[in-house]
Amino acid sequence: MSLPTLLEQYDYATGIWDEMCDRQQIREQYSKVIATLKQFNIDDLQQKDRLAGELFMNQGITFTVYSEDAGIERIFPFDIIPRIIIGQEWDHIEAGIKQRLKALNLFLKDIYNEQQILKDNIVPASLIASCPHYTREVFGIKVPHDVYVHISGIDLIRGEDGLFYVLEDNLRTPSGVSYMLENREVTKRIFPELLAASHVRRVSNYPLLLHEILLQMGPGQLSNPLVVLLTPGIYNSAYYEHTFLARQMGIPLVEGRDLVVNNHKVYMKTTNGLEQVHVIYRRIDDEFLDPLMFRPDSALGIPGLMSAYRMGNVAIVNAVGNGVADDKAVYAYVPAMIRYYLNEEPILPNVPTYEMSDRDARQYVFDNYTQMVIKRTNQSGGYGMVMGNKVSPEEWAKAKAAIEAEPRSFIAQPIIKLSTVPCFIDGTFQARHVDLRPYALCGPQGVQIVPGGLTRVALRKDSLIVNSSQGGGSKDTWVID
Repeated sequence: MSLPTLLEQYDYATGIWDEMCDRQQIREQYSKVIATLKQFNIDDLQQKDRLAGELFMNQGITFTVYSEDAGIERIFPFDIIPRIIIGQEWDHIEAGIKQRLKALNLFLKDIYNEQQILKDNIVPASLIASCPHYTREVFGIKVPHDVYVHISGIDLIRGEDGLFYVLEDNLRTPSGVSYMLENREVTKRIFPELLAASHVRRVSNYPLLLHEILLQMGPGQLSNPLVVLLTPGIYNSAYYEHTFLARQMGIPLVEGRDLVVNNHKVYMKTTNGLEQVHVIYRRIDDEFLDPLMFRPDSALGIPGLMSAYRMGNVAIVNAVGNGVADDKAVYAYVPAMIRYYLNEEPILPNVPTYEMSDRDARQYVFDNYTQMVIKRTNQSGGYGMVMGNKVSPEEWAKAKAAIEAEPRSFIAQPIIKLSTVPCFIDGTFQARHVDLRPYALCGPQGVQIVPGGLTRVALRKDSLIVNSSQGGGSKDTWVID
């Protein structure tokens, strides 16, 4: 079958925003890609698809599925057809993310100091008090430049109306940026001429921008602070990314056993003795960072780290305690935070969210659960999610009982049909649902965002769950002018 015929047979559902087609017409931003693809036959594209898989295999680009019995390591699925966003749309996204992060940083500073937003009843004090990731141990700690969220991944979806919505904020240890960078490198190998001719905005400077911000976080205006990347180790699902970023930035990759605290300062063990560490880019959750302060059974952290942090002798990126701001119940109040702190209207809207701790909202969701997705407020990776339109009566009864037993731990949102993009699957072009995770870096000079981010794809037909742990894959994301 010829490629033009395959494109003519591209089947996307009505009532869903397809990013390539509009009423059987190819959108202008995809015209050059489609014209280039028509120069290849199906065998050529299948060969490129195999080459992409081999490149990922050779690079060892993997993730771990913890739901499997032994935590199975898998190659990250990659689709060769790029997802394209026009510059005007991207500028809107970028402005919205910068606004949101400015408000979230002010919220985190406030919530760990004056708590004025609680006193003014903009955010319920009971919501924060019941948040498992509100870390009282860091109350009053002064962080460098008042920056709490140095690295974030803001998940966006595009609804049936073509508008972008914020789905959730990842403000603790967001992952996936290495896949964004590797996706671009693979695309350079399989479509070099097309990439160059399309004037795609670059993402390759992300490690450089990140390294600059990490250096700026060093305490005491040091000219050359020592920065390290703290990893849980080889069994973590994102270990490939930890090694990738450390290598790209030229900084040491360390585990907790490589660091020691002495006289409220952190040191790295080296063959030449101890060397003081000034900035820690941590990829370990709060509760494992310091066994003297949090979980005493943690073998991943550094005893005494929090004392050095409180004394201002070491910066931790992202700040400890950020989890309170990416709690899915707190997410519902981010538009109110933007109005409160910035006196502005949100540029990027939230998805409507129902807190299950509210009796009326809970009853509304129970009455309309087939139109809802129910999420645990502190779960990620697609775990703990109930799709109301696909759940069996027995599964719903079990989910309903769990909600009634612990309503604060759940929120609900209407099921939004995510936008679709073309994917090359089994030798055919098929529409699949996608989201977008742009990566934003925040430092003393403000927020910087590399144009694009990680497009995650629900590779299973009709699935709306894009997480890699649930069978999702990714695409290279092009921002073009």
